[in-house]
Amino acid sequence: MTSKRILVTGADGFIGKALCGSLKQRGYAIRQVVRAAGPVASGAGGSGDTVAVGDIDARTDWSRALSSVNVVIHLAARVHVMQEKAVDPLSEFRRVNVGGTEHLARSAAAAGVKRLVYVSSIKVNGEATAGGQKFAESDAPAPQDPYGISKHEAEQALHRVARETGLEVVVVRPPLVYGPEVKGNFIQMLAALRRGIPLPLASVNNRRSLIYVGNLVDALIASATHPAAAGQTYLVSDGEDVSTPDLLRSLASAAGQHERLFRCPPLLLRILARFAGKEAQADRLLGSLRVESGKIRCELNWTPPYTLQQGLQATAAWYRTKHT
Repeated sequence: MTSKRILVTGADGFIGKALCGSLKQRGYAIRQVVRAAGPVASGAGGSGDTVAVGDIDARTDWSRALSSVNVVIHLAARVHVMQEKAVDPLSEFRRVNVGGTEHLARSAAAAGVKRLVYVSSIKVNGEATAGGQKFAESDAPAPQDPYGISKHEAEQALHRVARETGLEVVVVRPPLVYGPEVKGNFIQMLAALRRGIPLPLASVNNRRSLIYVGNLVDALIASATHPAAAGQTYLVSDGEDVSTPDLLRSLASAAGQHERLFRCPPLLLRILARFAGKEAQADRLLGSLRVESGKIRCELNWTPPYTLQQGLQATAAWYRTKHT
C-alpha cells in the first residue's frame, strides 16, 4: 500500500473510471474530481473521496481538491465533437483546455503537488501520416483543428508553469482510445456490425494506431510514478497498427458476428463523403495515423499489458452484454 495520493480529474468519464479503478486496485489513495455532485460509477471505485468543482476554466476553485495531493492526472477537457455547435469553437476549447489546464497547474504547484500528468492528444502532431511514416515526440507539432490547437497550447502553458514553479509535467498523447464504455466512432462501428450493415471498406489499405483503455491507464500510472518521466512527452499505442477492414473483421470475430464488407474505391468514398459533409469521418476510416511509442517503452520500461486482440475482445464482450 502506498501513501501517495493521486487526484484524477474527469474521474467519471470513460478513461477516468478505468484509471480510478486501476489505481485503487494497486493501493493508491485517490481523489476523484467531477464536474457535478452525484454518485461516481462503481468502475471508478465508488463515490469515496470525490470533489465536484463545477466548470473547469481559469476561475475554478481547486483548493479542496488539491489538499494533500502528490500527483494530478488531468483527464477533464472539452473534447472533440463531430457536430460542433459553438459559434467560436476555438475560443471555447481554449477556455477549458488551455485556461483551465494552466490554472489547475498553477494551483497544483502552489498547493505543493509534485507532478501533473496531462492527457493530451495525438492531434497535436497532426491528423494523418503518409506511407510508412509514424508520428514521434520529436516531430514539430502540427494541429489542424480547434481541439488539437487547444491541446497544443495547453502543453505549452504547462511547460511554462513547470519552468516557473518546478512542477513536474508529463504529457501523454494517445491516439483513438477504445474499450468498455467507449463512445463516438468506435461504438458506431460496433453498432453497424451488430445490425449487419454492409460497409464499403474492403478496399481500404490504411494503418492506424489505437490504444486500449487498459493500456492507456497503465501508461498513465507509469507516467505518474516513474522518476524518469518528469518533463517528458510520450506518444502511446497498443503497438499493433491495423487497417480499417482488419479492425472491423477482428471486432466482428470477437463479437461472434460476420462482417459484411464489400469493395469500393477509396477515392469514390472520399468524394461521396465530401458531398455529404462527412470528410472528417472519412479521414478516420480511410486515412492512416501511426504512432511510434518506443520512447515510453525505453525510458519507463513500459510494455502494454494487453494485446490489440485482447482489447478488442474485451470491448466486444462489453458491447454484447450491453445489447442482450
